[in-house]
Amino acid sequence: MSTDLAEVVEHLPLVDHHVHGASRCDLARDELASHLTEATLPPPAGTSQFESQVGFALRRWCAPLLDLPAHAEVEAYVARRAELGAAEVNRRLLVASGIDHFLVETGYRADEIYGPAEMAAAAGARAGELVRLESVAEELSRTGVGAGEFASRYVEELWTRTTAAVGLKSIIAYRHGLDFAPERPAPDAVRTAAGAWLAEMERTGQARISDPVLLRHLLWAGVDRGLPLQFHVGYGDPDLELHRCDPLLMTGFLRAIQPRGIPVLLLHCYPFHRQAGYLAQVFPDVYLDVGLAVNYTGARSAAVVAESLELAPFSKLLFSTDAWGPAELHYLGARLWRRAFTRVVQRWIDDGDWSPADAVRVAELVGFRNAERVYQLDGPP
Repeated sequence: MSTDLAEVVEHLPLVDHHVHGASRCDLARDELASHLTEATLPPPAGTSQFESQVGFALRRWCAPLLDLPAHAEVEAYVARRAELGAAEVNRRLLVASGIDHFLVETGYRADEIYGPAEMAAAAGARAGELVRLESVAEELSRTGVGAGEFASRYVEELWTRTTAAVGLKSIIAYRHGLDFAPERPAPDAVRTAAGAWLAEMERTGQARISDPVLLRHLLWAGVDRGLPLQFHVGYGDPDLELHRCDPLLMTGFLRAIQPRGIPVLLLHCYPFHRQAGYLAQVFPDVYLDVGLAVNYTGARSAAVVAESLELAPFSKLLFSTDAWGPAELHYLGARLWRRAFTRVVQRWIDDGDWSPADAVRVAELVGFRNAERVYQLDGPP
């Protein structure tokens, strides 16, 4: 086995354990720019989302894959993207990512992006599905379910919906915050909350679920389902309150479910990745990644990757991109992580802190082996 770290990391068959699909449609300049931020409103006049770490990284690393020089100007990049078309851009960037297995979360604007099978076909890779707990509830609410039957029907629907899924995801961080009561809610409380939610939905036509009692019911149904359970943590769009997305706030819940042995995956985590590292150290079934943050920090992503390697056991770290939309984000998630991991760990080898063999083993753990173990995936063919 080679112990040349750069060579090994460059060719790792990555498992992207939390990702969304690539955009089906061509993206105009402003549409592409809107995906380079978690902001939901357009930037002020005279500013641009391309003037950012991720914007610079896109022009540096993605431009050559579209037959342009590195650091090509934005207008040239957008024009070349339009010339090639979305399908070809997606194919080039997804293949170049070297991601071997995509675990695709399908609960958000799925009609605009590739599904798991399309991601696999475009990349020449494999793909599995992650099911969003809240989306299953919102779909169920449109079937005419009553308050008294909601709790049991949700459990039935979740099992049906996840027959072939590899894991579950919760966005309780968005809908309430991670400072939720840890215990399973009482049936009467679920029935009452379901009645209020369904009545509100009938009045407004909006099925968004945000009642903390109902959200806790979904979480515990997910625990009972027994699949790996992902949580959005930290950085996200303005729909959340970041100070309520610190994973330390869910310590009581982690204690409560610990006897069940369910893998809990803390996603993204920035700027709380050090807190997540602590939780991964002290709870046997807690894992984390710094996906999304790697993309958005661009040239500074090595600092984030280094911090993720401080406290968490190396068997508890996973790779992800959390890319949604432009395939540039899928590619950059892989390119920047490979570059950052190599830069950080090679320094430790050079200083005599790590052996080359240990570095290669950790690269493989984070890149794909931990995900294969946690999600019970088949390894590379």
